[in-house]
Amino acid sequence: MTALAAGTHFPQIEIPRLGEVTITLGIPQEGRDWQLVVIYRGLHCPLCKKYLAQLEEMQGQFHEIGVDVVVASGDPEAKAQVMTDEKGLSLPMGYGLSVEQMKTLGLYVSDPRSAQETDRPFAEPGLFVINGEGRIQMVDVSNAPFLRPDLPGVLGGITFIRNNDYPIRGTHKAA
Repeated sequence: MTALAAGTHFPQIEIPRLGEVTITLGIPQEGRDWQLVVIYRGLHCPLCKKYLAQLEEMQGQFHEIGVDVVVASGDPEAKAQVMTDEKGLSLPMGYGLSVEQMKTLGLYVSDPRSAQETDRPFAEPGLFVINGEGRIQMVDVSNAPFLRPDLPGVLGGITFIRNNDYPIRGTHKAA
């Protein structure tokens, strides 16, 4: 796994989207110039369900500041549809991320603990904010379901960055 560095171009990854043919992670839609990409673990994750429900409630606030919101996982179409239906989501829902695509995004990948959990390797949580130049403005990648950025904090941070022409931070890697 190679982590994506702040300030670098986000890799444009095309995957299937519920209700449409495809979605391209890294390219904002609907007249917005930034994109928030949230990778969730899958239908099996109760913390993901809560996080996506909160994101659904906040989606309009992100849109108001010019940020397109998309979510994606390695789940197959049927599981992505159940997640959408179960939580009443209108979020653009990508599905079918391959392990190779997960690695391209610098995500941690886990194997299921049992067949009851899920039937395939899955990505641990990741959140990417891609600016109008296609660069990674903010990134958070976790190796466990318990660590996720606070969505109101993300919204406030993006608002501050956009209103104050705040630069991309963290562009130097530790030795």
